[in-house]
Amino acid sequence: MINIYRLIIFLPFIILGCAPNVIKENKVIQKIDSLDMNIFSKSGDKIYSITSPNSIYNINELKFKFKKPTINIFKGEETKYIISSDDSVLSDNNKLLKLKGNVKLKTLKQDEDFLYADNFIWNIEKSSYLLEGNIRFENQNIILNSEKAKLSSDNIIEFFNPVKYIIKDENNENRYEINSENAFYNLNTESVIFKAKDKRVESIIYF
Repeated sequence: MINIYRLIIFLPFIILGCAPNVIKENKVIQKIDSLDMNIFSKSGDKIYSITSPNSIYNINELKFKFKKPTINIFKGEETKYIISSDDSVLSDNNKLLKLKGNVKLKTLKQDEDFLYADNFIWNIEKSSYLLEGNIRFENQNIILNSEKAKLSSDNIIEFFNPVKYIIKDENNENRYEINSENAFYNLNTESVIFKAKDKRVESIIYF
């Protein structure tokens, strides 16, 4: 096993845990098995963690590539979201995280919310997440579908036109389906707002 501190020199705000097995490929590429990595802010707050059974680190590009990653995003000491995907890339000095393929985000509320997409992009210095391709949001009350969505730090998901939404009944079966323009779902209040280009047209549904 190669001493991993040589790797950490390039990643001042990363802590690698669980004694990952680092295999030297060459002077540029390193393979890491069973990676468990925590990312901290300059003030010492944990921002997120990544676990992956197989990952590659490119020393020249300062870029990680993860297979089947699981990512925990934190707010204070608590986990805010858990995200998984087929592949992921961490780049731009740990400031840009991209996930691709079967992206699944879930909240840790008692009644969990699930958000699915083909792609997930997080500029870590910003407070919003961009999702693209086959967007599907679902919980016990509603299903929302679109091709593009943005999740902001205030727990509001914006779904971009066109949006299809389905309201469920008490038996968790689809009650009715409606198409609309932009929709905004508030994870905190469990309400959805539908807006059209004509600002006079707006509707709100609470569950």
